[in-house]
Amino acid sequence: MNSRRILAGIDRIELETLRERYPYRPNARKINAYEDAAYWIGVNVKRAQDLWLDRSRPLQILDLGCGAGYFLYLCRLFGHDGLGFDTDEEPFFRGTTDFFKVRRVIGRIEPQTPLPDLGRKFDLVTGHRVCFHRLARTENGEWLEWTPADWEFFIKDVRTRFLKQEGRLLLEFNPRPDGSSFFTDELRAFFESQGARIFRWKALLAADPNQRPRFKQASVKVDKLL
Repeated sequence: MNSRRILAGIDRIELETLRERYPYRPNARKINAYEDAAYWIGVNVKRAQDLWLDRSRPLQILDLGCGAGYFLYLCRLFGHDGLGFDTDEEPFFRGTTDFFKVRRVIGRIEPQTPLPDLGRKFDLVTGHRVCFHRLARTENGEWLEWTPADWEFFIKDVRTRFLKQEGRLLLEFNPRPDGSSFFTDELRAFFESQGARIFRWKALLAADPNQRPRFKQASVKVDKLL
């Protein structure tokens, strides 16, 4: 998919105007400038390609922590049916998901707590730049995080209640503050015990814990697609 063609279909002036209506919250990090459509379209085209979404049959997709809605907007351009799930703490995301016509359910992911019933199952459940596993900061600034038992509960909940028989769960994590991988030795061993295929900062799991799904990465450059 050609990112320039996608950008040509977005009213970028209106998108930037949304930022004027929904300014940054106090102390918010401006590094994630979600009004920068060129940057975020590029990021999400790559995400879609890594999952082969630019050349697969139409899929039912659930995006956990859908944020500004760029990923699901692209999924719709590829012919997929997407639903977002997120908190409603960021007013700007209210504006952008409406702008992109992204449907979302408001809620919060909590440890050892089932996700709300969404009335259907999905071919693909995604979570990009996952941060719902962060519970609180310690005095030295480090995060208290979910334990492997918390992750096991979450993965089982998604597998049994939200994934179709051949469905996949993709989790993408931020690096740790020191630049190291999210996957400590303990977490890598745990995710692999759940059947995850780990590639860099991502873990891909199948609905069946006995299967290890593969990342299907396109070799075609982004600007040559579509």
